[in-house]
Amino acid sequence: MAADGQLGMGQPGLPRAVRRYRGAISWTLSVLLEETGRYLAPSPLFSTVVLGGLTVLDAGTDAQKDDILPRVCSGDLTMTMALTEQSTSYESWGVETSARREGDGYVIDGVKLFVPDAQAADLLLVVARTSAEDDPGRGITVFLVPSNSPGLTVAPLDSMGSDRQYRVTLEGVTAPAEAVLGGIGEGWAMVSRVLQRAIAGQCSEMVGGAGAVLDMTIEYVTQRTQFGRPIGSFQAVQHYCANMATDVEGSRNVVRKAAWQVAEGGPADLEVSMAKAWVNDAYQRICNAAHQCHGAIGFTKEHDLQLFTRRAKAMELAYGDAHYHRELVLQNLDSE
Repeated sequence: MAADGQLGMGQPGLPRAVRRYRGAISWTLSVLLEETGRYLAPSPLFSTVVLGGLTVLDAGTDAQKDDILPRVCSGDLTMTMALTEQSTSYESWGVETSARREGDGYVIDGVKLFVPDAQAADLLLVVARTSAEDDPGRGITVFLVPSNSPGLTVAPLDSMGSDRQYRVTLEGVTAPAEAVLGGIGEGWAMVSRVLQRAIAGQCSEMVGGAGAVLDMTIEYVTQRTQFGRPIGSFQAVQHYCANMATDVEGSRNVVRKAAWQVAEGGPADLEVSMAKAWVNDAYQRICNAAHQCHGAIGFTKEHDLQLFTRRAKAMELAYGDAHYHRELVLQNLDSE
């Protein structure tokens, strides 16, 4: 998966062996995330590793890495990133949470929405604005904030996808200077790389879910009989399944290309947005076709198909919908 982004694999100062090692982690993680998406695994893997641990690996100090990464690897530390706010924008202008200097540290105030796995997280990467600049991408800093910090509260948000999304409120939360991840006011470049790998990672999960929907549909149409024969023998149903299989394989190919591009450390904005734009729509088409094949049973709470359909809709909106990413594709084509 897109694990290192341009900060890790793309840093020219890193030895080639290190860049290859991180690329191997990236690719392996893409395959792993596809499997977690196939089973809708209720795991903090994505938030802890993709949003948290790999960001510390990229931008943390030696002391931060020595403290955090061994605990992530042992499973003793759960992490997440608190980024989006009321605007639900993934652009830098959407960051309104403030962090003001007070003594040797900072005081953070603001509200973060749709923070994944926040209730289970031990440590949050909080994106805040430390200074007002003409360029909204400047003056943003990322802080490592323990979840038990005084003034930090977490409340669940209802989600049609039944995924764990939370509202995080920070009221006078203090953070020492050593809690800064990366440089003061230089956090948006880091966040941009996190978003790249997060989009590629979520697309991997969506491919896994789409594959599971295809598999359960094929199993159903071969067992369900009507008019004395399996419904899978009818041409209309066969066409639905063929279209679903085509969408699954096409999605896997475009996602693998995006994940590889980010892992290699080169420019990947175009490939990542292409993957998200395509998979957003393809996953919806696959679920719609599956419901046509299943009929009413697929909408009941007793059947797993409705779980994937609701999760597909939630994932479609996370990290930008298809319209948003098609616009980014156009912008990147214009810049070439």
